[in-house]
Amino acid sequence: MDPNRTFTLVPPLRLEGYGVRLRAWADADLADLVALYDDPEMARWTPVASPFGPDAARAYLAGAREGQADGRKVQFAITTDGVLPRGEVLLFRSTPDERDLELAYGVGAAHRGQGLAGRAVRLAAEYGVREIRPRRVVLRIDAANAASEAVARSCAFELTDEPPVRRVSRGREAVLRTWRLSA
Repeated sequence: MDPNRTFTLVPPLRLEGYGVRLRAWADADLADLVALYDDPEMARWTPVASPFGPDAARAYLAGAREGQADGRKVQFAITTDGVLPRGEVLLFRSTPDERDLELAYGVGAAHRGQGLAGRAVRLAAEYGVREIRPRRVVLRIDAANAASEAVARSCAFELTDEPPVRRVSRGREAVLRTWRLSA
């Protein structure tokens, strides 16, 4: 990992491993995207619109495509069969330091407790290290989000002593702790 290099994200068509298949979102996924994100837990921990209906899903996909076209982020549907979205994992240049690759993730309520987030994060992190080669791979997690912290630990991320990162979403401030992928 080059400590001084920024990067552009060029997405692969799909990633596969650990029993998950990560693929790009498609227009045909709008109803599934609404089912995943129109959920109180997703609203609590993510910056997506709430309530999350069809218009929000279309705007979300447009933003995902724009970020991908700009080389800033890649958003993948988490599937086990290559078809049905069960969640999402995002890879993006980190706001505090664009030399870092930041990951974020969420799994729909009907699909939680199956280890999908951990498997998708592990696959995305390995891809990032191997292909993107950022300075670091990081997660930023609210200290109250015990489930996400458990995913971080299970994927070999360790909590850093860096000051929390503050982000504002939908008028509320989130205070996020930084976790880094251990070497």
